Amino acid sequence: MNATVNFIGKSNNSEREAGIIAAEQLDTNSRFVSGNIYDSIPIPASMQFRIRKDEKIDHENISSYRPTIISLSRTGDTFSFSVAYYGENYKVVRKDIKLDSELFVGIYIKSNSENLLEKAVFSNVRVIIPAPNNFRHYRDYIGSYLETMDVTTGLRKIVYSLPGVSIQAPNWTKDNKELMYNVNGKLYTYELADGKVSQLNTGEISDLDGDHTQSFDGEMLGISGPVGQNEAIYIMPFKSSEKPIQITSGNTGPSYLHGWSPDKSTLVFTGKRNNIFDIYSVNIATHKETRLTNNAVLDDGPEFTPDGKYIYFNSVRTGTMQLWRMKPDGSNQEQITFDEYNNWFPHISPDGKWIVYLAFPKDIDPSDHPFYKNVYIRLMPASGGAPKTIGYVYGGQGTMNEPNWSPDSKNITFVSNSKFN
Repeated sequence: MNATVNFIGKSNNSEREAGIIAAEQLDTNSRFVSGNIYDSIPIPASMQFRIRKDEKIDHENISSYRPTIISLSRTGDTFSFSVAYYGENYKVVRKDIKLDSELFVGIYIKSNSENLLEKAVFSNVRVIIPAPNNFRHYRDYIGSYLETMDVTTGLRKIVYSLPGVSIQAPNWTKDNKELMYNVNGKLYTYELADGKVSQLNTGEISDLDGDHTQSFDGEMLGISGPVGQNEAIYIMPFKSSEKPIQITSGNTGPSYLHGWSPDKSTLVFTGKRNNIFDIYSVNIATHKETRLTNNAVLDDGPEFTPDGKYIYFNSVRTGTMQLWRMKPDGSNQEQITFDEYNNWFPHISPDGKWIVYLAFPKDIDPSDHPFYKNVYIRLMPASGGAPKTIGYVYGGQGTMNEPNWSPDSKNITFVSNSKFN
């Protein structure tokens, strides 16, 4: 269970606390585990637990004071309590505790005084049931939440959900009216005003990959779909019944679309040629491809900046997946992130000021962006500077692998996952 917590006002009791609790029973002597934060600088966050019924409560501290982001999770008999200040990554404490397989789980606030009422606001509350250990990758799916987020505050909103289905690759349409996403190889739109869901007409091209995006002006739609045994890129007017125009050939290898140039003359994509994935551009008028990267390892996720001066992408050429940028002709390739995470899919805000991307944990294959992992959504200035974490998400593949900013550069859309009861 995850939540953002903010105490309201000031308290006369410096030990007021809030958190998440998981208990076997609802009585006061039940065995339980809880994650607790305190509205007092001298008191660190802690995991509390009662291992045997009616015995005293014990605890493990975390060196964090008044954090606002909290998560209590369970894997087998191991409980983890994670805390963070908004913008930072988690600090974690773990404890092996054997409790019943089914528990009562909830959020709480405690005043530690019988006559004192305390207040706190819980937001971004999510109860997450992860994928089972035996799920079959790319064959079994748990539920999906289509969400939006204010990038300044981190406030999230679930706008749509589907059980047992993988929603992938959400876009925010350029007219600010809809979200576009892929489900089972088909494109749909969700109207933000009334929640209406409609399937997009992509003509004879079906079984689409999660690689689709509008042109900068919103007039055109680019998609990746099957041609023979490979994937090709097609374009068509957005919301049109016109036949899609094939831009790349399936004869040379699969092509996975990621972006348009601002002038609509060029597409950038990840292409597999001679068994190597590199980044290519293709001229829409002539269909001529230009290879922009030339490495024996994976380069992926290319996207133009709104001014057309750079293409951002991710590459595993330094051993972990990191963000890079280059000129539109492939020159001046430079690395822009240098941390321990595996960073994927840089998306540049429409005002050109920010980059949002997905950070996978360091214990995965750097060349993979799998489903159903605890991942961070991170934000960094396009002009350079330290990134900060704005989203704490159970997701991964499909969470935000295509351009996902709102037109006003204030919000993003993404997908999180959970098994539904």
